[in-house]
Amino acid sequence: MTAERALRLGTRRSKLAMTQSGHVADAVRQLTGREVELVEITSYGDVNRAHISQIGGTGIFVTALRDALDSGEIDFAVHSLKDLPTAQPAQLTLAAIPEREDPRDVLIARDGLTFTELAAQSPTGAAKVGTGSLRRMAQLNAYAKSHGLRIETVPIRGNIDTRIGYVEKGELDAVVLAAAGISRIGRSGEVTDFLSTDIVLPAPGQGALAVECTARNGELAAALAELDDPFTRVAVTAERALLAALEAGCSAPVGALADLLADGQIVKEMRLRGVVGSTDGTELVQLSTTGPVPSSEDEALALGRELAAEMLAKGAAGLMGERAL
Repeated sequence: MTAERALRLGTRRSKLAMTQSGHVADAVRQLTGREVELVEITSYGDVNRAHISQIGGTGIFVTALRDALDSGEIDFAVHSLKDLPTAQPAQLTLAAIPEREDPRDVLIARDGLTFTELAAQSPTGAAKVGTGSLRRMAQLNAYAKSHGLRIETVPIRGNIDTRIGYVEKGELDAVVLAAAGISRIGRSGEVTDFLSTDIVLPAPGQGALAVECTARNGELAAALAELDDPFTRVAVTAERALLAALEAGCSAPVGALADLLADGQIVKEMRLRGVVGSTDGTELVQLSTTGPVPSSEDEALALGRELAAEMLAKGAAGLMGERAL
């Protein structure tokens, strides 16, 4: 790394992506003493307004950033980890996965209502709940059906402001978004309900960021590795191993969460939960496993694959729309 040139950090153009990348840029400046400049990259997922599952799902938000890394246009990139395909290109390395933020989903609803209140007292019958995620649709519909609640899940696209705008304009009763994204852009005060992971398991890797650079740039990779959080890395590695073993893309209706279970201040075990469901909520395969905290990437991968095998044995394969190519 030469002292005179600024490091170029590639980021998507959305407000959330720019905010996330800005936080990482600040941390890298402190670590390296070098200037970091943001390079805005437009992804296919940003310009195509069709539903994610219709335009390929896996990798639509990251391919342009990875192409810019390959070509040397940027030095490193910041992704939302849940957007990354599970197969890692050999020429690129995930140099850091910083400490994860709240992995839960949240509800932003009219009149300050919680999910249960909203679904129980919608004046028009079924409460209209917007989300761009088949995973959220499957679990919300399943919960509503099992608790005698009435909702209609409505597919939406757009950035956070656009999605919240549907509620503000009265077009939807509520929208479901990731807690971490809402927090990062400073809109947590508008959340009306934090959805328990017992109701909705998040996407694998939700709430975590991935800092990626080329494998050949060992000096930069080593510097970025200082941002890595080992507990977050093993947790998301297990979650993404489950997703990969199910042969599902990042837009398939799969939820997974690895919790670190502590005894006082000492982390003793990790619990991995996984779910696959039909989008109408009529079928759901949900299982969990608990064991020692993985001490290596291989152990984390094994944990995810083991739970995926159990889910496949219970019929999970038939519930996934998008299959990996």
